[in-house]
Amino acid sequence: MRRLTLSALVLCGFLTVFHAPSGHAADITVSAAASLTNAFGEIRDAFMARHPGVTVTTNFAASNPLLRQIESGAPVDVFASADQATMDKASAGKLVDEDTRVDFALNELVLITPAEGAVALSDLRGLSGDAVKKLALGNPESVPAGRYARAALSSAGLWESLQPKLIMGESVRQTLDYVVRGEVEAGIVYMTDARQAGDKVRIAAVLTGHDPVLYPIALIRDSASPKEARAFIDFVLSDEGAAILARYGFAKPKK
Repeated sequence: MRRLTLSALVLCGFLTVFHAPSGHAADITVSAAASLTNAFGEIRDAFMARHPGVTVTTNFAASNPLLRQIESGAPVDVFASADQATMDKASAGKLVDEDTRVDFALNELVLITPAEGAVALSDLRGLSGDAVKKLALGNPESVPAGRYARAALSSAGLWESLQPKLIMGESVRQTLDYVVRGEVEAGIVYMTDARQAGDKVRIAAVLTGHDPVLYPIALIRDSASPKEARAFIDFVLSDEGAAILARYGFAKPKK
């Protein structure tokens, strides 16, 4: 039985705003990392077109807050995180069906600047210069993109020295917005998010020194609609799902 807490009830109301039940045979909720917003929006629509009896509600945020919602008993059927560590926690808490866990996408981490009036950067070392007053990245305590960024900066020997310049975002999309609006001189986000921003940002460098940005997906153990949830995961893994992900800049995981 699901654990119904205040936070779960709040989440139920939040989700209803986005996709109210419509009397379909089955409803499933997919909680996915913020960087998957555009790709999974298209995947959701394509899946529902092929499964007219199923309504899919999507819930996007940083991976750690999504996990906390699931831990609180939020009515979620499928979880897709932007890192292995968050899914490992879900597995350790027996929240997901481990047999359904599979890696489905790869991303890259990039250093970006605003397109107009940008500081000339070509690598992380340039962040130490006086021209960079603020650097935006996801909060490493809750945002996988922030943990990857911390690892990249640590590998470059810059994490400690750049502390006074750091502006922490609560999701990779918030970090991207800081750069797009010109509120910071530079930011660290995923390649897919930088691509979504189009000509509003400039990609200064592809970063290394961090674990692969590998996305896992899994069925929530107490899903109310496991058959439909498994079908959604299968669709993400299908050639059509992979093609949609590729259009947004995600690569297939290496076997």
